Formats: sequence, structure tokens, C-alpha cells
Amino acid sequence: SLSNCITVILLTFQTNILTELKNWKLNLIQHHKLQMRQEKEKHAAHVKQLHNEMENLKELLHTYEISIGRKDEVVITNLSQALEKQKERIELMRKFTLWRIQHVKAKQKEYANRIADRHFRTALMKKVWAAWRSLKEEKWKEKVARACQLRAEDVCVQLTNDYEAKIAELTAALEQTKAEILRLHSERDQYEDTMKKAFMRGVCALNLEAMTMFQGK
Repeated sequence: SLSNCITVILLTFQTNILTELKNWKLNLIQHHKLQMRQEKEKHAAHVKQLHNEMENLKELLHTYEISIGRKDEVVITNLSQALEKQKERIELMRKFTLWRIQHVKAKQKEYANRIADRHFRTALMKKVWAAWRSLKEEKWKEKVARACQLRAEDVCVQLTNDYEAKIAELTAALEQTKAEILRLHSERDQYEDTMKKAFMRGVCALNLEAMTMFQGK
């Protein structure tokens, strides 16, 4: 009969729509996985850079230990303590930076999954509504279709607003994290400069003391 034929057509059409949406969702998930892999590669490069900086500081510490091996014992102790504190602070800075990066990545991954689900639900609503609207013939179906359209548009507007608000929030968090990293690097440079100046003052003091001793003799 005509009703059975229409039912079969609707079921076939619905099955095709669900299959298409499933493929679309899988493609979207693959895209997000690619983005996450790129973020992991950036994170690994940053960790490698921090490791290189730690190795350079270790070499600098070794050089300082050799250089001050023949200096006054009190000066050696003070410089060693200062270098150790600087090393501990840099390690804390590195751990804190890694924690912040992981925290931001976790929030980005969670938000990406929520956005993917919302897009999937929105697309599904639009597809079903469009298929149902294309098959309507009677007046009461037209009224229901208009009501569904208005509701879908309201949902889409709300989802869009939420999406833009979350993007702004994550962007602000990312900028804050970048500013914090720049501040930590600046503090590290200041500590290195202070340490170098302290070392030079100690060397100058020892040289002046040696000159005084030689002049006395």
C-alpha cells in the first residue's frame, strides 16, 4: 500500500542519514586526534628545550665548581648554595610549566569532545527535521514543522553562543599561561644575572685582598 511504501522510504532515508552522520562524527574525532598529537609533539619539543637548559645549567655549575675550587672556603660555600637554590627553582619552574601545559591540554580535549557531541546532535536534528519537512503534505504537519524549525534555530543559537564563550575562555587561559611562562623565563634570567654578579663581586674581592697582601709584603 501507499502508507507501507512511504514507511519503507522513510526508514531507508533515516538509515542513510544516520550512516552519513556516523561517518562525519568519526572524521571529526580523527581530526581532533590529529590536533592532540600535534599538541603532544609541541609539548615534547618544549620539554626537550627545558632539558637542554638544565644540562647547560649543570655544565655552568660544573664550570663554577672548578673555577672556585681554589678560592676562599666561605665564598665557595655561598656560591654552591646559591647555585643549588637556583637549580631547585628552575626545576620547580619546569614542573610548574609542565603542569600548566597538561592542565590546558586536558581542558582543550574535554571541550573539543563536548563541541563534537553538540555538533553531532545539532546536525542530527537538522537532518531529521529536513527529511520530515520534505515529506509533509498536510496542514498540521506544516505547523509542527515550523515549530520544530523555530526550536532548532533557538538550540543552534544557544550552542553557537556557548561555543564562542568557551573559545574566549580557553583563549584567555592560554594567553595567561603564555604570560606566566614568559614571566618565569624572565625571573630565571634575572636570577642568572644576579648569580653572575655575585660571583664577579666575590672574585673582585679576592683579587683586591690578594693585591693588598702582596703590597703589604
